[in-house]
Amino acid sequence: MSLSSLKTTSLQRFSLNFAANIIAALWMLVGSTRAFSWVKPTFFQFALFAALALSSNVLFSWLAAESGSVFNEQGLVSYLIWPVIILLGGIILARRLGNQGLLFVPVVLWLVADTLSALLQSLVQFFGHQGWLPEWSYSLLPILFLLLFLWQTIALLWIFSRRLRAPWWERIIVLIGAVALLTIWQNNVADQPIFKQTLMQPVLDEAALYEQPRLLQQALDSLDPSVLGQTDWYFMGVAGFAGQDVFRSEINHARELFDVRFGTSGRSLSLINNTYSWLDEPVATKTSILQSLKTIGQKMNADEDVLLLTLSSHGNEDILQLENAPVEMDSLEAVWLREALDSAGIRWRVIIISACYSGSFIDDLASPTTVVITASAADKMSFGCTNSAEMTYFGQAFFAESLRENTSFATAFKDASLRIQERESFMGFEPSEPQMAIGSLMETALPAFEQALFNQRPTPSDSSFDNNESSSVNNANKADNATAETAVIVE
Repeated sequence: MSLSSLKTTSLQRFSLNFAANIIAALWMLVGSTRAFSWVKPTFFQFALFAALALSSNVLFSWLAAESGSVFNEQGLVSYLIWPVIILLGGIILARRLGNQGLLFVPVVLWLVADTLSALLQSLVQFFGHQGWLPEWSYSLLPILFLLLFLWQTIALLWIFSRRLRAPWWERIIVLIGAVALLTIWQNNVADQPIFKQTLMQPVLDEAALYEQPRLLQQALDSLDPSVLGQTDWYFMGVAGFAGQDVFRSEINHARELFDVRFGTSGRSLSLINNTYSWLDEPVATKTSILQSLKTIGQKMNADEDVLLLTLSSHGNEDILQLENAPVEMDSLEAVWLREALDSAGIRWRVIIISACYSGSFIDDLASPTTVVITASAADKMSFGCTNSAEMTYFGQAFFAESLRENTSFATAFKDASLRIQERESFMGFEPSEPQMAIGSLMETALPAFEQALFNQRPTPSDSSFDNNESSSVNNANKADNATAETAVIVE
């Protein structure tokens, strides 16, 4: 049966026409001309599916949008271009073949397919927010969404070319041209979603320029000198990436744990990169890190005391990101950190790094008097850096759980590794494989150092700290299981 003789009889009930059009679109998507036997291209069906397709795409754009996005009229116009083009194609086809029943056939089939595609994309995006997708799938989602968009249009062209009995070579040319055109168009309008984040140039308050030196000096001046004849632990925390609160929260939780439970109060400081803390906390730059290490080195006894240095941020091989717009900062390299520790005269060190690829720091930081603990292997990512979480997967397992239940770093590390492995397996993520390296001299000295650290007697206030920390961890668990970011659950 040719398109010129195609009869599209409407059914008696609106709901039956609705269901028939969905079936027609499904046949179209598998490349079958049976779609023409099912399609019911009435004006009201066209109007309904036009509204549904638009609503579905608005929903998807809203789910895919970053926090703070606003409605973008340009994105709406960009979306409406293709339904209008396909409607015009139906009008031309109906006039050329002398069959007015064809007028809404192409656009109804395309709109139904687009509605189903947008709903599927919305569901996938929702699963991504919940953290229910395997880690490897996030990089493939843009390609999947592009293929879905191409599929519905290519399928439409395919069934029409078959019914029009176009030569095979003509079909191939049309399909290749359509793929090229649609891909170029989709890539060009990718930065014009229906909901778009308004980019604002970050600014720095004038007061912060003068407050930062005072904040850093105040933090350094507050460090107590060590007591001769006993082992004192010093804590230094670095939150490197300002764009997500989880790094600041993780360092603050770790510092609170060591100050309250392990007695480092008066011998601890934090350097925090965070968009909202310029006037409250000293920022983490290479300069402030170097100055802090030198001051700690002067305060502590190199033979008796230990520095626990913990860093939390995004990372890459041999790199820990330091970012706090609008100031442009250099990233922290493993070799640089080793040289900074050496020049500060800090001999005994426990270094904990919570970041992707943090295992790559081990070779450069390792020494006979150093313990290095990392959230991942050198070639692995670590997880949990979502805006809703209080700590990363590693930070929660190691600081909030394992260190509170064990009296050695090695035992706490093994316990935390098992917790992380279970959680990553449940979430479908590739194992991060946390690492721990203990220097030869530190292996002998560490039990005595740990006894000085873990034998601190909790004060009455510790019980309230335990309750608050437990509550925070439970909240972090719920938030992590309920929400996860796309372009960003890896560190």
